Amino acid sequence: MELNDLLTVLNAGETITGDSPLHGIMHEASQEALRITGELNSGYQEPSRVRQLLSQLTGRHIDDSVTVFPPFYSDFGKNITFGQRVFINAGCKLQDQGGISIGNDCLIGHNVVMATLNHDLQPSKRADMHPAPIVIGQNVWIGANATILPGITIGDNAVIAAAAVVTKDVPANAVVVGSPARIARRISD
Repeated sequence: MELNDLLTVLNAGETITGDSPLHGIMHEASQEALRITGELNSGYQEPSRVRQLLSQLTGRHIDDSVTVFPPFYSDFGKNITFGQRVFINAGCKLQDQGGISIGNDCLIGHNVVMATLNHDLQPSKRADMHPAPIVIGQNVWIGANATILPGITIGDNAVIAAAAVVTKDVPANAVVVGSPARIARRISD
């Protein structure tokens, strides 16, 4: 078993049992992610070096229009995709095993958390992990300290208020606030 096998299972939304070989592969990938983010966060890095390290982390090309202000954290890294003209402010934490897709022109505020894994509720299976992707549309603004939970899709042009906890999908052109996040208003150009 290798990383591609793990990604296939994660992207299919299948459970990773705590005692499986895939769980071990996930931990190996996590060690690489910790090494790369450790270097990324170890001091000032030129923007081009930040993108180079993000490319190593994700295994994908990062467009020159992407800007990330360290520190930036990911405990996996291999299941994140960035669109163009994405800006991510300092302190963001992406748990991306289940997949995180960030569309073009997104703004992500300080200390945003995106989590794509749930552990099993049954105590005897607590080490089992259930992946579910986060999909962020285009031109989305996520405020500081917001939390996006597994399986959430955020529609184009939506705004997630600071400190919101997003527990269900957000439609396009909606502003959501609170915990759990609820629609406060609709926006249009």
